[in-house]
Amino acid sequence: MRIIDHHIGGTTVSSGNRTADIFDPNTGQVQAQVRLGDAATLERAVAAARAAQPGWAATNPQRRARVMFKFKELVEAEIDALAHVLSMEHGKVLADSRGDIQRGLEVIEFCCGIPHVMKGEFTHGAGPGIDIWAFRQPIGIGAGITPFNFPAMIPMWMAGVAIATGNAFILKPSERDPTLPYMLGDLFRRAGLPDGVFSVVNGDKEMVDAIIAHPEIAAISFVGSSDVAEYIHANGCANGKRVQAMGGAKNHAIVMPDADLDAVVRDLAGAAFGSAGERCMALPVVVPVGDATAQALRTKLLPAIAALRIGTSTDPQADYGPVVTAAHKAKIESYIDMGVAEGAELVVDGRGYVLQGHEGGFFVGPTLFDHVTPDMRSYREEIFGPVLQIVRAADFEAALKLPSEHQYGNGVTIFTRNGHAAREFAARVNVGMVGVNVPIPVPVAYHSFGGWKRSAFGDIGQHGMEGVQFWTKRKTVTGRWPDGGVGDTAGASGSAFVIPTMG
Repeated sequence: MRIIDHHIGGTTVSSGNRTADIFDPNTGQVQAQVRLGDAATLERAVAAARAAQPGWAATNPQRRARVMFKFKELVEAEIDALAHVLSMEHGKVLADSRGDIQRGLEVIEFCCGIPHVMKGEFTHGAGPGIDIWAFRQPIGIGAGITPFNFPAMIPMWMAGVAIATGNAFILKPSERDPTLPYMLGDLFRRAGLPDGVFSVVNGDKEMVDAIIAHPEIAAISFVGSSDVAEYIHANGCANGKRVQAMGGAKNHAIVMPDADLDAVVRDLAGAAFGSAGERCMALPVVVPVGDATAQALRTKLLPAIAALRIGTSTDPQADYGPVVTAAHKAKIESYIDMGVAEGAELVVDGRGYVLQGHEGGFFVGPTLFDHVTPDMRSYREEIFGPVLQIVRAADFEAALKLPSEHQYGNGVTIFTRNGHAAREFAARVNVGMVGVNVPIPVPVAYHSFGGWKRSAFGDIGQHGMEGVQFWTKRKTVTGRWPDGGVGDTAGASGSAFVIPTMG
């Protein structure tokens, strides 16, 4: 049986007495095991980071950027092999896996410009003979705790910015698909990153709690469910750490009566069902404005859903593959059961889907509900599967109210040809990331990612300039150089007992 170990100090480390199974979602069979680390495992990673980080922080930003450039080249050269590994553990199709990796590389590309964003600020002559300058320094050792649904992109979101700004970084990936994160450690080593600057420690809640408690870990970045995000944020902050914790989502697509419904349906098919709905920026809720819009949209959705092809993760013709585990498949189907019990109309039922030849696989068929209402638990909670819910709205104000009052505030989009409606919606909606005729409004790498309400805990977003701010500390220096030689005190007028000003 293949065992996935930890990557610490540039080498493979076997540590921990427990293991967890890694499944092939296409067959339902165990394909490998991951070794679950403990506090002693984490201590080895922290020790390696402690030894390596000061020298890495002292390395000039241009040289750190060269490591990012080389890492990018290595990942690009092996992207097909990496995508295959990702698909075989996660279940997403190969094209989606390549997209996962590419989106992570876009953050690495941003990090290649780290010398520019680390330049700091300077004011000459802020007062008589006084200059002020500010610059950013690394925080030291940081940790990232990442989810199963993006095992390449999100680790690169976190590690790229943390490392480029001069920190050491310890990654705790999901135990469901840990092989590719382990491979990132080897790729960073081959790119010239000093041993100990990047480590991968596998584990479950025991490892998470060890990270939260460790006094030398200065910051934690997390992406996952909202309950866990809230737990990590509260306990990490209580232990004096800087924490950014991204949680769940229930993103809405508002469809105005003037929208191009053919384009909307194409976008919805990909955004609602792509990656089997296992995306925090998926579109699981569509809100048509007016019954005429709802009926027309439903009519067009049905053949598009019927045309979706579910296949194995290596099937080049498949639109999406299996979900990650049998437990997650059961959870999704339980929410479909819940929607039926709550009185929503089940238009397309994806329960019990079986792929011929892969009867043990974790497949869920596309599901469509209509006449879903805001009081339903299946609407209020995140399903994280290939389930699309239609919530009808009478007018623009009713449509605006739905995402604004939902517990999650990650993303939302509006489909319309009316510029005023789009502008009004973007300004007023109580959600952190907004799309206008864009189905998945994930910002590009040089902007920052982050939602509102229970979709994000902490005030600083992922990647972009907010990522740089998260992984660094500002230091501001106020300096005065008196006239004359060293030790010349001419002109001194004695002690001052009032607050200094620059007037």
